[in-house]
Amino acid sequence: MTAQATKPITADKLFDMGSSARIELIQGEIVSISPTGFEHGRITAKLARLIGAFVEERKLGIVVAAETGFLIRRNPDSVLAPDVAFVQASRYMPTQRFFEGAPDLAIEVMSPSDTWSEVSAKVEMWLEAGCRSCWVVDPKSKTTTIFHGGDDVHRARSGQKIQDDLVLQGIAIEVDSIFAV
Repeated sequence: MTAQATKPITADKLFDMGSSARIELIQGEIVSISPTGFEHGRITAKLARLIGAFVEERKLGIVVAAETGFLIRRNPDSVLAPDVAFVQASRYMPTQRFFEGAPDLAIEVMSPSDTWSEVSAKVEMWLEAGCRSCWVVDPKSKTTTIFHGGDDVHRARSGQKIQDDLVLQGIAIEVDSIFAV
């Protein structure tokens, strides 16, 4: 008996499936993501509000929350859904389907079950797809690490501000404010 190869799923097929489960598509393979915990959701919502207000006030583009799919690779397809994302106004194209390409900023909030190797792999996927900046927010260490590719990495800790002039010039978010109740 021979093993039968499965055909990779495309982004279009994934979208048409209309799944209510939390999933992403990595090189044509569906990857299940468990639901997040309450603190993860609270921190994600706070970041979306803070960044959304900054972006909206300056008319810089669009901020979207978790579950928004970005088609970052074709053949085989990969669709990722960051916890928060920003797309600059000049790149925004309304669509009912997945956004074609990477956001300018992708934010991943670590869950207790996430490992740094898993998160680092996702950061690499974002950056390779053209994302200009990727933030990793770690509630456990109360830090935010900003990746711009290569050795351009900045970590903001308690008492410091998150600044990312590459993507959101002038933004300054107090690290402590992200985790405060």
